[in-house]
Amino acid sequence: MMNVFCKTLLASAVATATMSSAYAADPLTVYGKLNVTAQSNDVNDESTTTIQSNASRFGVKGAFELSNSLEAFYTVEYEVDTGDSSKDNFEARNQFVGLRGNFGAFSVGRNDTMLKASQGKVDQFNDLSGDLKNLFKGENRIEQTATYITPSFGGFKVGVTYAAEGASSQYTQDGFSVAAMYGDAKLKKSPIYASVAYDSDVKGYEVARATVQGKIAGLKLGAMYQQQEETYSKDGTAIVGSESKTGYLLSAAYQIEAIVLKAQYQDMEDKGDSWSLGGDYKLGKPTKLFAFYTNRSFENVENDDSYFGIGLEHKF
Repeated sequence: MMNVFCKTLLASAVATATMSSAYAADPLTVYGKLNVTAQSNDVNDESTTTIQSNASRFGVKGAFELSNSLEAFYTVEYEVDTGDSSKDNFEARNQFVGLRGNFGAFSVGRNDTMLKASQGKVDQFNDLSGDLKNLFKGENRIEQTATYITPSFGGFKVGVTYAAEGASSQYTQDGFSVAAMYGDAKLKKSPIYASVAYDSDVKGYEVARATVQGKIAGLKLGAMYQQQEETYSKDGTAIVGSESKTGYLLSAAYQIEAIVLKAQYQDMEDKGDSWSLGGDYKLGKPTKLFAFYTNRSFENVENDDSYFGIGLEHKF
């Protein structure tokens, strides 16, 4: 059923996009990316070769002007796993509808929490084996949320996400995610981006996070500091006496014409550490070749895990 629905969605999106002139008041954008790597994964002393998808996705988004000061907007996005053995390989990503105007933006549906969104582009190996989510909590997309983001005041914005207790990932608890952000996360409109964020009982954890990233010529440097503490188990039982754990991340990227060289180190107290090296080669605006190596060690585990991959990404 899901596969049939997604095929219908794809056909409808393409048909709608080709008839944009007939619906000029409500333009719809079809977008996505395919990111696939050939990898050698050495995990738990077992080596495996894979051809795997890394958060490849397909989506539609759009907006409709309701008045001079009010606009409706929406996004429906799915992850497409090209390496899954099942042909029903669609998985829900962000899917929400909202209103925006001089008051800011308000949306409801399935969405990234504000803490997750606050990381900007500091993770140089996002969606790959070196993704920060492997050691840090807080990278959550909750299925029942309401999010409000203020307008920008001199480059500052504040956002809050409410995660409803009815969401299965909330373990029967209400949760809140709050973030204050400054600058442009893509570092195109400003040379620096910084944020502070806090999760309260989101997916069973309390998390505090601070992120900063800056750009000087072709060099990007980033850092993240995080504290996390488990508050609820999956059955909704409060966890008493849990200790707060501290971690940090350092990242760097340097661009030389069409080549971007990347490095990253991450550590989480009582869990482990990870380091990654890699590079991108831009073939064109939407397409790049890339390679990476990630080494991850866990506390009380004798042998490290390692990942080496060569991949191709195309955005549309």
